[in-house]
Amino acid sequence: MKIQSSSAIRKQHKGFTLLEMVIVLGIIAMILGGAIFAMRGIGDAAKLRQVEADFKSYESALAMYKLNAGSYPTTQQGLKALVEKPSSTPVPRRWVQVMNKLPDDPWGAPYTYRFPGKKRANEFEIISKGPDGMENTGDDLGSQDE
Repeated sequence: MKIQSSSAIRKQHKGFTLLEMVIVLGIIAMILGGAIFAMRGIGDAAKLRQVEADFKSYESALAMYKLNAGSYPTTQQGLKALVEKPSSTPVPRRWVQVMNKLPDDPWGAPYTYRFPGKKRANEFEIISKGPDGMENTGDDLGSQDE
């Protein structure tokens, strides 16, 4: 009968030790943490791009509204005039529903509409209240901003 030495027994068991597994998991956790930290600003940039896209969408819809109605909706009529026929003056003679629904800004607040705009009186202005959800603060975004 042959007796195997302890070094021969160790050679037969191939695999990772607990220490090796902990080290590998630690390295993976550090890589994931670094990736998450590097991507933290991507969400904010995407929201800003969404606001710009919404402005373009509203600009197209308002141009179509003006083509049919003869003028842009008033501030009082607001963007709602794109979805429902305004009942306040001036009531458009030829009204066509331009949008099915009004999208909110990326932070969940409705866009504000103003005609005439503050900077250019002959154009409309669309405003997003920004991340804080409050109007007339530094993070507001407007379609007339440059």
